[in-house]
Amino acid sequence: MASPAAAKYALVGAGVSALSLALLQALLAQRLERAQIIQLGPEVAFNLRLGELALDRLPPAALSRLSGLPLRVGANPPLSRDGRLQRQARQLQQELCRQITPCPPVLPAAGERPGVWVELLSPLEPVWLFTPLDASRRGAPDPLLLGLALLAGSISSSLLYLWWEVQRPLQQLEQALAQVGNSESPAAPLPASGSGAVRRLTARFKAMVQRLAANERERSTMLAGIAHDLKSPLTRLRLRLAGHAEQQRAEADLDALERITAQFLLFAGGGDAEPAVELPLDAWLAELSAPIEPDQLSLDLEPLQANVQPTALGRAVGNLIDNALSHGRPPLRLVLRRDGQDGFRIEVWDHGEGISAEAWPQALRPFQRLDHARGGTGHCGLGLAIASRVAAFHGGGLERLDDEKGFAVVFKGLTRSCD
Repeated sequence: MASPAAAKYALVGAGVSALSLALLQALLAQRLERAQIIQLGPEVAFNLRLGELALDRLPPAALSRLSGLPLRVGANPPLSRDGRLQRQARQLQQELCRQITPCPPVLPAAGERPGVWVELLSPLEPVWLFTPLDASRRGAPDPLLLGLALLAGSISSSLLYLWWEVQRPLQQLEQALAQVGNSESPAAPLPASGSGAVRRLTARFKAMVQRLAANERERSTMLAGIAHDLKSPLTRLRLRLAGHAEQQRAEADLDALERITAQFLLFAGGGDAEPAVELPLDAWLAELSAPIEPDQLSLDLEPLQANVQPTALGRAVGNLIDNALSHGRPPLRLVLRRDGQDGFRIEVWDHGEGISAEAWPQALRPFQRLDHARGGTGHCGLGLAIASRVAAFHGGGLERLDDEKGFAVVFKGLTRSCD
């Protein structure tokens, strides 16, 4: 039993074939009709000349009886309203005008037999010559036309099948796959449509997305449990260390542990699901850096509106400032500038040695520690990796600058990248 899709496309092919056959048949009939008129023109022109010469010596009735020409006398012969005969009359008149001067009138004739009236030049009264035309025959279609029509229907239904059952579902699958690649779920469930192979591919994609979603939920649950389980022992340790001689050093270790845990949770959690908001980036950066002493950090901020994820961007810029304070030399300088038509750049300058161009790619990888640029209590090699991830989500990235001003890490983004 044929499937509904196969029946649908077979019906489309049959419809296109029928339409193509009708158009080709009409075109062929029109060309045959034109050829008939062209072939009939010289014969009618000869009969007109013969009749006009004979009318000088014989009356119309005698001429009709002797020559066999169907003649009619009178000013108003019976006319037909058939559109096809009217068109043939105009075409025959055009042919006669090329051969006879003056051009004779040609009118469609009314009657059982299709034909036209052609007026002769008569010295006394109007005389009309009846010229019969072959009636249209609607028999079986020409085999060649039938073959061409079937070919057109087959090609049309095949192209429609390829587009509707293969190309369109694959485009939807590609769009959904691109969203998953951007750490997003498909905007709408993929419909189970298309050919058998495309349906199987879509089903496997859905299963993959479901597994990824389950893994993401498990990871989030695990990270939330880690954060919760670590906070309670850390708090108890702080309370137990109160009043002991090693309290200061122990609290420093606890701070380092909290920082490592927070950085790990931030990097693993991503934060891509945070909604973006439009805000004055210059005022927001000034508020973010307010806790830092003025002799440690100076601001050079250009007024700028941007659509950003404030929490993620704050953590990224905070990591850059913290790295500069820990591994560079103060004073620091925080700079905000436009970057092109729709971008922005945040520069964090310090007076330290910075990171060399050769070591920069390694510094952007997670859990990488560079001895000459980072290290110390509470650093696990995730600060620049987190900032790079946030910059990528904002349509930009991290760059390094090294000149006479010192060393800077540059955060680039687009003002509308999160819309």
